Amino acid sequence: MTKAAPRHPEGRSDCVRQTPEFFVAGRFAESFAKRGLTSLDAVFAFDSGRDLVKHNIGRFRRRVQFEAVPADSPEAVKIFMKRYDRPPFLKQIRNWLCHGGRRSFAYAEREAIEDLAAAGIGVPHIAACGQQWGLLFERRSFLMTEEIPNSQSLERRLPACFADQATPMVLCARRDFIRRLAQFIRRFHATGRRHRDLYLSHIFCSDSGELCLIDLARASRPLLQRRFQVKDLAQLHYSSPAGRFSRADRMRFYRAYAGGTKLLSKDKSLIRAVLRKAARMARHNVKHGALPPFLDNTEGGR
Repeated sequence: MTKAAPRHPEGRSDCVRQTPEFFVAGRFAESFAKRGLTSLDAVFAFDSGRDLVKHNIGRFRRRVQFEAVPADSPEAVKIFMKRYDRPPFLKQIRNWLCHGGRRSFAYAEREAIEDLAAAGIGVPHIAACGQQWGLLFERRSFLMTEEIPNSQSLERRLPACFADQATPMVLCARRDFIRRLAQFIRRFHATGRRHRDLYLSHIFCSDSGELCLIDLARASRPLLQRRFQVKDLAQLHYSSPAGRFSRADRMRFYRAYAGGTKLLSKDKSLIRAVLRKAARMARHNVKHGALPPFLDNTEGGR
């Protein structure tokens, strides 16, 4: 597994409290200071990075990428920063309901990262975070995480065993990866959290085969556990390309996820619910001209 992400910044000896509203991991304190990133005001005034434009997020959100050199390495690493500036009140209330309490947008994700790291789930490392509150509502917050080293999303690159000719050795490697992926998702769900955006684009795999979850802003512990379990599994099924994952592969995934040798009635019920959810997603996207990956049998499944 990847090493654990930082726990609560306030309680970490390797984190520096720059201001009452701003914390930075010790290994980045000097590098961030050189860029002037020593306060919440400075973070929200920062405009030297590359904007990561995403059209389906609100105007109050901004995603920026830049590089920083940690104190324990001569090489620069990519830093991904999410900033939330004066989120609309209704969106804040929805965020509180999603996470079961009053939290800023950035700290809701920070909490998910810390909890999952403590449970042994691969997550990004926190580089810095901060928040500012009004009398009741969030004014602004931010979270910076490090790039996951030597990794790509499973949407961009599946392991080589999915591209190689299907020899017995390749098939064995493919089945082993499917098993490990299923067990990784099972361990994640065992924490009680549901990702709510669990596409292959949000699961990273390193060159050595380690798995990691990203984009955890919505990863909460919902009251309706099964509903969001179905949603997570349907998103995985939906984003897995037909040209790479056979029906037998998908059944192997479920068996490893369920952890049993025989499908019980509850398993069959869950599978049916997942397939129905994926079918609804497909109908919606086909209307908008997008061919769902799990129905696309072209080379590469894309």
